[in-house]
Amino acid sequence: MDSYLSQNFDVKSKHSSEETLGKWRQVCGFVKNPKRRFRFTANLSKRYEAAAMRRTNQEKLRIAVLVSKAAFQFISGVQPSDYVVPEAVKAAGFQLCADELGSIVEGHDVKKLKFHGGVDGIAGKLSTSTAKGLTADTGLLNKRQEIFGINKFAEAEAKGFFVFVWEALQDMTLMILGGCAIVSLAVGIAMEGWPDGAHDGLGIVASILLVVFVTATSDYRQSLQFKDLDKEKKKITIQVTRNDCRQKMSIYDLLPGDIVHLNIGDQVPADGLFVSGFSVLIDESSLTGESEPVYVNDKNPFMLSGTKLQDGSCKMLVTTVGMRTQWGKLMATLSEGGDDETPLQVKLNGVATIIGKVGLFFAVVTFAVMVQGLVVRKLQEGTIWSWYGDELLKLLEYFAVAVTIIVVAVPEGLPLAVTLSLAFAMKKMMNDKALVRHLAACETMGSATSICSDKTGTLTTNRMTVVKSCICMNVKEVSNVDKASFCSEIPESALKLLLQSIFLNSGGEIVTGKDGQREILGTPTETALLELGLSLGGDPQAERQASKTVKVEPFNSTKKRMGVVLELPGGTLRAHTKGASEIVLAGCDKVINSNGDVVPLDERSINHLNDIINQFANEALRTLCLGYMELETGFSPDSAIPVSGYTCLGIVGIKDPVRPGVKESVAICRTAGITVRMVTGDNINTAKAIAKECGILTDDGVAIEGPDFREKTQEEMLNLIPKIQVIARSSPMDKHTLVKQLRTTFDEVVAVTGDGTNDAPALHEADIGLAMGIAGTEVAKESADVIILDDNFTTILTVAKWGRSVYINIQKFVQFQLTVNIVALIVNFSSACLTGSAPLTAVQLLWVNMIMDTLGALALATEPPTDELMKRLPVGRKGNFISNVMWRNIFGQSLYQLVVIWCLQAKGKEIFGLDGPDSTLTLNTLIFNSFVFCQVFNEISSRNMEEIDVFSGILNNYVFVTVLGCTALFQVVIIEFLGTFASTTPLTCAQWCLSILIGFIGMPIAAGLKTVPV
Repeated sequence: MDSYLSQNFDVKSKHSSEETLGKWRQVCGFVKNPKRRFRFTANLSKRYEAAAMRRTNQEKLRIAVLVSKAAFQFISGVQPSDYVVPEAVKAAGFQLCADELGSIVEGHDVKKLKFHGGVDGIAGKLSTSTAKGLTADTGLLNKRQEIFGINKFAEAEAKGFFVFVWEALQDMTLMILGGCAIVSLAVGIAMEGWPDGAHDGLGIVASILLVVFVTATSDYRQSLQFKDLDKEKKKITIQVTRNDCRQKMSIYDLLPGDIVHLNIGDQVPADGLFVSGFSVLIDESSLTGESEPVYVNDKNPFMLSGTKLQDGSCKMLVTTVGMRTQWGKLMATLSEGGDDETPLQVKLNGVATIIGKVGLFFAVVTFAVMVQGLVVRKLQEGTIWSWYGDELLKLLEYFAVAVTIIVVAVPEGLPLAVTLSLAFAMKKMMNDKALVRHLAACETMGSATSICSDKTGTLTTNRMTVVKSCICMNVKEVSNVDKASFCSEIPESALKLLLQSIFLNSGGEIVTGKDGQREILGTPTETALLELGLSLGGDPQAERQASKTVKVEPFNSTKKRMGVVLELPGGTLRAHTKGASEIVLAGCDKVINSNGDVVPLDERSINHLNDIINQFANEALRTLCLGYMELETGFSPDSAIPVSGYTCLGIVGIKDPVRPGVKESVAICRTAGITVRMVTGDNINTAKAIAKECGILTDDGVAIEGPDFREKTQEEMLNLIPKIQVIARSSPMDKHTLVKQLRTTFDEVVAVTGDGTNDAPALHEADIGLAMGIAGTEVAKESADVIILDDNFTTILTVAKWGRSVYINIQKFVQFQLTVNIVALIVNFSSACLTGSAPLTAVQLLWVNMIMDTLGALALATEPPTDELMKRLPVGRKGNFISNVMWRNIFGQSLYQLVVIWCLQAKGKEIFGLDGPDSTLTLNTLIFNSFVFCQVFNEISSRNMEEIDVFSGILNNYVFVTVLGCTALFQVVIIEFLGTFASTTPLTCAQWCLSILIGFIGMPIAAGLKTVPV
């Protein structure tokens, strides 16, 4: 079976080709209910539509860019446009309608932009200010919304409960059974009258309706869970200026006229125009498929929704929102394409296909054997050409039994049990601060053998403060010193340069919030430095007004530094830089001494500063070096900011404490067979100190720097990678290389964390990409499979635990269902061959099908995880889903049940002393009752496939207890009160006790089987 599944039903956890996804669908063959079976699989036709739309967008934008370039050459000769403002727009107080705005940005129409007065002119016509943003008057905002629309994309309408009922009714076998029931009703009533002749038909109809409504209820609840999760996935906030006040806002509240602040890694939330900014590089591949990034500036101000900032930062004027943008139309199509199916879903579709074919064969043979028995009897009686109503009903009953065998044998619920388990796990993980973006990640995480984690914010708290500094060659404790004494020891000229560097060479910003309070925006590192600047008495507003920014090069993880060029009041130019201490210090040739004089940086001073860097790093502090230089020869904004010739202003040590519980979580990972590696951009001494504190770096482990790692040959990598526990000063490509090597060369299942734009390749390459919810950029989140909402390493451990739980729960359910399949098939088939009739009727088999399918999935696929899961080794990439342990339990339990039922069939009447006209009905009722209670107790035994104690934590799972209780209760109702419809008769107390005992004996047998080694 495993080789067949590997050949035809093997898909990757992510990035499977369309050909692979299409292949397994074709192999499936006989499917009872395609609507239900393929509900949670990708809609390939919608994906082809989205791809076609991307190609169209690419061509439209390519033409638009060519036209706009040509327009630049003739811009001076702009003719008055024939544009007329619609009356409704004019009455609302605007001078531009939504269609005109859309055509300007989407069409890159430079001519129209110039006609309307450029960006400032359009802002005026939209009744907004590029400095203060929109006014927050509710009435005006509502009016704006009516004219221009909202920033939401059209989504498929949520399915109501009765749609799921209708889809459940599409089951081919249920429809055939329904037809049988109608014929049975007609013939029965014609022969025996109403109501006696209607019992069999009504029994089947009632069973079908029960199956349909229970199935629809389960599916509907799943759809609601996925809907809630989809809402969470789409929650994106953005920085906006409204009412002259900087504030965070949901992208869905944006309106044309809003001023949005974008930074590296952000997704452009609506179509708009560039207002101001530096080094803005836009990746338009998500919209156009074009991989080449585009520079955005005053000359090319057009910014399209759904594209991403690859570099730089800027302010943008929103012009077009929602479904008026190309991104809106694309997203509406993409959302209908659905998620890729998970490897487990596909594998279980394969299992269902194999068993379905076996079941179909058995059903046909069973029907043929039973019909042959009837035909032979009529031949012996010489009545082969005379058929009566009761004989036709008998034929119909045989056919119904054969069809019901298919219902039971084709485990349609197997793939859907995966979805049920995943939906349950994803909902619970959401409460545990993990948002699963792709279904497959949930199950893949259970097989993870390696986690490559960032340091900052994941292993540490990401609450940073400057605690030590070396300014003007003097080391000082910052936290324990008051402002006056600290400032008095720094020469005034050096203090001015330091404050200028802190406030102007920064990716953070100090703004006034809604409540009038000062608020610091930016990364924790920037926040720590800005807090230091404020504590030293700096005035950020005054610093900004005192100079003009000529160029900004934002920080990125490749350069590990950022820089700014300023034009000072006298017209002179000054550059500031800051970044990784050893990198910036290597670009310095001078230093400010304790007297405030600029002196050459000799070898003794360099060694002294490097010793300070190492001292800070060994205390687990993040170190940054600040430098400046006077640009006496001038500077062109088109040139890169120099990387050498700087004067060292000082070094700061920033404290970022290790998160509580991380050390314990790393120890649990080690016990669970998961290797944790730290990959960080920090100094190697800082990284080693933190790694030792977390328990990641052991005595036999290796800590290496990125530049050394990337110089290793493939042969050296083979020996080195298994020992690596820390990579410091790493670039994004180092992380990508490590992940790729672990996956391909060492065949490990790798989870990797990331927060920056440049982490996207590693997140994409990994089996499970984990993006940080707080510190992560939109680009990182878009590339990730799971978003860790609290940025905490302990949450990653929780994801791994839930992943293992999903995998084990599905194995439990498969073990339980295959046992029922085997027993139900063999019992009915063998009985039909030996006695000419089936002991289990259509109605009874439908009830058994519901126990093992929908109710079984609910009970076993929703078991919460236990700590014991993290004491076993991971499955890894090569583990067989249906393990030897499962086969042992399946065959052992099936054998017991078959022996019991055969004994009851052969000797049941003698054992119970049954005689008289109802003896066969009573015996069949006993067989049916014993068979159901065998499944009830087998369900309990299936809670743990290897441990004998199956009752541990059973009362904590209310779903399991409720399902078992309802199954037992309804079984009593069927036997005692619904005998006319279910072909049963009430049993005595002794017969009930014996039926339950037969089921219960299966538990010690299951416990004994678990001691048999495999």
